Order: sequence, then structure tokens, then C-alpha cells
Amino acid sequence: MSHSFQSEKSLLRQWSPEDPQFWQQTGQKIARRNLWISVSALLLAFCVWMLFSAVAVNLNRVGFNFTVDQLFLLTALPSLSGALFRVPYSFIVPVLGGRLWTVISTAILVVPCLWLGFAVQDPSTPYSVFIIIALLCGLAGANFASSMGNISLFFPKNRQGSALGINGGLGNLGVSVMQLLAPLVIVVPFISGGVTLADGSSLWLANAAWIWVPFLIIASLAAWFGMNDIAGFRASLREQLPVLKSAHLWILGMLYLATFGSFIGFSAGFAMLAKTQYPQVDIIHLAFFGPLLGALARSAGGMMSDKFGGVRVTTINFMLMTLFSALLFLTLPGSRGASFFSFYVVFMGLFLTAGLGSGSTYQMIAVIFRQRTQQRMLALGHSAQEAQHVAITDTAAALGFISALGAVGGFFIPKAFGTSLAMTGSPIGAMKIFLIFYLICLVVTWLLYGRRKATNS
Repeated sequence: MSHSFQSEKSLLRQWSPEDPQFWQQTGQKIARRNLWISVSALLLAFCVWMLFSAVAVNLNRVGFNFTVDQLFLLTALPSLSGALFRVPYSFIVPVLGGRLWTVISTAILVVPCLWLGFAVQDPSTPYSVFIIIALLCGLAGANFASSMGNISLFFPKNRQGSALGINGGLGNLGVSVMQLLAPLVIVVPFISGGVTLADGSSLWLANAAWIWVPFLIIASLAAWFGMNDIAGFRASLREQLPVLKSAHLWILGMLYLATFGSFIGFSAGFAMLAKTQYPQVDIIHLAFFGPLLGALARSAGGMMSDKFGGVRVTTINFMLMTLFSALLFLTLPGSRGASFFSFYVVFMGLFLTAGLGSGSTYQMIAVIFRQRTQQRMLALGHSAQEAQHVAITDTAAALGFISALGAVGGFFIPKAFGTSLAMTGSPIGAMKIFLIFYLICLVVTWLLYGRRKATNS
């Protein structure tokens, strides 16, 4: 009885965010409440998703004996499974409802956290077990697809960039929060048995995983009691799949791969890369700052796009990403004037622009898909209300699926660094690929969208 009461109470039967009067009187308050609960759950999901970026660096210190390439793979695998899981997650909100799915997708993350905490305490734990846990951590990354699709339903078109930027940007902040807190909690003996290191100090590595468990439970309860479902936006998988036929979905997916894929890929691999290039520097306490910059920049990218146009912001941003990736070659050991300081500063520039571009490309997706779908439906003779309904549903599905394409970068970038180092002893081979890709995305953005006024609004 309480379940049905809560479900009925949480269901919004009338929802018209494009109506200014409705938005001011009712919609804005409800939308904001759903947004902030969504942000909290998504931030925790990103903490879990990138756990191995902090844990992998310390595995050999506590008794394991994995190769550098194996450790890079552990940091990359959550992004691979996250990208794959984002595909079904993209379409699940209209099927089950955003509120229920937020509860389920947040609560299930307790499993890899608990398992990882036990696994790191036993140096005889096989590498295959860590592979399974890393793949399960990918579930956390998939939450982004459903979360962004869900939040897009609550806000009017002229606030899409800001709302999605806040949800995605502050959600992305979880990477930085985890990389900031993990090094602090693993030296505190408050949860699990520690491991004594060669220098006589101790590490409680399980704390890095277990600390998130109570927060995940609280966020799940907050979603159950505080979020809403919107009546009339249920759709079957069959109704959503036609969005995959759009060429723009795949083109925008490539642009999002270059921006968000870079952000999450650098977040996963930066600490390990810095350790191989400048082993004399203790990177673990400095790694959090890049994801912090990128996450804050994402929110700014969404807001700037609402004001200046997503295409314009994205084009300028790709110019800067190309510049920073070229400068990175000059900061590696062996280059003239190379130093850890220059390496770190240029990488922070990459984090900043990857985050900014994540916000601007996502705003482009929301605006372009809504406009094009509404125009197509109206041309087919449908009413304005029907056209708007289909446009919103298609946009939510497109946002989720494109986020899956973007997450592939989280696997490719650390794996490319690991493979390049294993084959040549240098990350230069991987960096050349990234530079060329950013140049291609710059040209595509300008040619397909930059000269078209209709998609630059």
C-alpha cells in the first residue's frame, strides 16, 4: 500500500516546462529538486566508476605483482563496460521511469565497492577477480546515460545547457572527489585491516572502496522519496530505437567522444601516466585537480552554450584541445625544457577543455535533436503537442546513447597509453592519435554545424 501511495505521489500528471507560467509557478521548484538529487547520485556513481584510477596505483605497494600494462587495463576496463552498459541505460528511463531507475542503479553500486574492499586485502586475489570488479564498476559509469536523459525531461529547451551542464558537471566532480579523498582515507585505520609497507607505514586500501557504501544507500533513499516520474513520457524500446538511424547521432557521438571521452580517459589514466614519466613525483595527491577542473568547466560549458551557442563554444574549444595536445609533446622527459611542472600545467589545460567541451557538445545534442525532430514531426502533419512529446523522448534517448559513445574514450585513452608505453617505452604514439582526432573533430564541427545558423541557437 505504501509503495503504491509513494508511486502515485511521485507521479507528475501535468508537466509543461515550455509554458512560462507553469514553469515559474510549479515546474521550476520540482525540476530543481529532481536535479539536485540526481546530481548527488551521479557524483557518487562517478566516484565508484573511477575507483581503480586511485586503487591501481597502490596495488603493487600492498603486495600484488601486476605489470604496468595490467594496471593500465584495470583503470580502463570500467570505462569499457560503462560504455557498453550505457546503451541499455540510454533507453531504460522511459520504460521504468527515472525515479525507480535512479534508486536501482545507485543501490547496485554497493556490490563492487564491498567486493573490491575485500579483494585488495588479500595479495593472493587473482588478477581475473580484479577484472570482474573493474567491469562491475562500469555500471556506475552507465548511470550517466540514464541520469542525463531523465533530467532533460524536466527542463525547457532554453535551460537544457545549464541543467545538463550542472547535472553532468557536478556528477563528473565525483572523479575529483574520489581522487582527493581516496589517498586520505587509505592511511586512516577506521574501517579495515591495514597492510604494512616496506618503509614501515601502513595502508588501509579497502577504505577507498568501502567509504562510498553508506553514501550510496543514503542517495538511493533520497531518490526514492524525493524524485518524480513524468506521466506521458513512457515509451517502449521499439519506440525509441529509430533515433539510431539519425546520422547526427553518430556525428555528435564522435564529438562527444573527443570531449567527454578525453575527460574520463585522462581521469582514469593520468595518475598512472604521470607515474611512468615522472616517477620521482608523488602524483597521488595531485591527480584530483584535473578532474576537478574538467567537472567545473563542464557546468560552465553548458551555461556558455545557452548564451553564445553550443556550436561556437565547441569549435573554439576544439582549437584549444588541439593546441594543448600539441604542447604536451614538449613536456615529456627528453624534450627540451621538459619538466613535471610543464607536463602538469598542459595536462590541466587538457582537462579544462575536455570538460568545457563536454558541456557544450551536450547542449548541441539537446538543441539539435529537439529542433530537428519537432520540424520533422510537424512536416508530417502532427500537432505541435505531439511533435514536442516525440522530440523530448527522442532527445532523451539520443543523449543517453551518445553518452555511451563518449564513454569509450575512458577505455581507449588509458589502454592507448599502456600499449604505447609497452611497445615503445613512450606515450608519444598514443598522443599523436589524440592530436589527429581533435583536428578532425574541429573540422567536422565547423563544416557540419558551424556554418548552419539553424543549429547554432
